[in-house]
Amino acid sequence: MLRRLRGRSGTMEAVDWHDARTWELPWSELSTHMRHMVTFWWRMVNEPMVGDLVDLCRTWKPDLVVWDPITLCAPVAARACGAAHVRFLWGVDTFARMRGSYLGRMEEQVPEVREDPLGEWLSGLAARYGVEFDEELVVGQATIDQVPDVLRIPVDDRLGVRYLGMRFVPYNGRAVVPDWLRERPEGRRLCLTLGTSATDRFGGYTLPLGEVLEALGQVDAEVVATVPLQARQDLGAVPSNVRLVDYVPLHALAATSTATINHSGFGSALTCLEQGLPQVLFTDRRMFDTPELARRITGAGAAVLLESGAAGPEDFLRAAERALTETGLTERSASLGEWIRTRPTPAAVAAELERIAHVP
Repeated sequence: MLRRLRGRSGTMEAVDWHDARTWELPWSELSTHMRHMVTFWWRMVNEPMVGDLVDLCRTWKPDLVVWDPITLCAPVAARACGAAHVRFLWGVDTFARMRGSYLGRMEEQVPEVREDPLGEWLSGLAARYGVEFDEELVVGQATIDQVPDVLRIPVDDRLGVRYLGMRFVPYNGRAVVPDWLRERPEGRRLCLTLGTSATDRFGGYTLPLGEVLEALGQVDAEVVATVPLQARQDLGAVPSNVRLVDYVPLHALAATSTATINHSGFGSALTCLEQGLPQVLFTDRRMFDTPELARRITGAGAAVLLESGAAGPEDFLRAAERALTETGLTERSASLGEWIRTRPTPAAVAAELERIAHVP
């Protein structure tokens, strides 16, 4: 949404908020980027619902409000009714990283040019309901985080983020697991999943899928590629070791695979990581936080990283062969998978939430 709106207005290109170079931009440019972020995302999401949400909370009187990092009207509603509130992350904590980095740059400016678009907007929204702004409205009284500690991005201490680590539990909705997926294959299996956002929201993939599948015909493994029917029209024939499927539950496919190629989406990458699979991760700049997640997993030694806009079929082939055969990738991936599986369960975190909400 941000990139599309900016493109129409002709004002600026979207930035990578995890790129250190973004925070070196001139202050006037950086603050303009933040103003666009607030105007075209947080305000658009929150303003239409805040009144009804506050009314609901004041009527229902919950003990606890759990909210995602975009729904900033939720902690306002919680405070307005006297409830505790906890943030729930669905990716790396891009939002706290952005907030801390922005405040740090703002403090470097002379008072006359300081501008805090998020703080100013959220202060005004909170004031309508008798709530005073502070940074707890941005980061919550606590934050439920499914990302392993070793992959967590550092955030500014001034925000006081309190993380509650929780085990990532793969869930792919109701589905029938096909018979061929109920048993492990005799040889190696390479899972290729491109997610649903590329076709559902962005109009297509950023990699030449047909050429990549043709190149993967050279790997010594069965390649299972989850590709929607509408995205197969231009593929033509595929190599004999490639099985095209419209949809299968990813956790079931990951459990019978040796390695994976995926788009670095949070659900896909963490599902495969939970199973201890070495990964080939390609990044899609249209996705808000996936490039940083891919960098963190790669930095932990559990993945090979490709830039989908620049990587060609041969790059995918070489990366796939590494993921299927390199002992170091296999060992580090297995170690991270074990670490995920030993984290506190959702039930254990629920007990901590009761304590935060002071539920007897």
